[in-house]
Amino acid sequence: MNAAELERYLDAAATAVGMPIAPEHRAAVLGYLALASGFADTINAVPLDATDEPAMAFVPVLPAKGGSA
Repeated sequence: MNAAELERYLDAAATAVGMPIAPEHRAAVLGYLALASGFADTINAVPLDATDEPAMAFVPVLPAKGGSA
């Protein structure tokens, strides 16, 4: 999404859920939406086949203590 689309999305979403965005918070919220939009673009760039299936469950694990990833 470009900046204008993000602003329109923010205005529409805030109105839809009845959550006004304070003017002093608007820039930060738009920044987060831009970040989330970039994440979505990354995920959407992964090609899927008609036979691909979702994982049954996501189970996060903690990193090993003292080790590097």
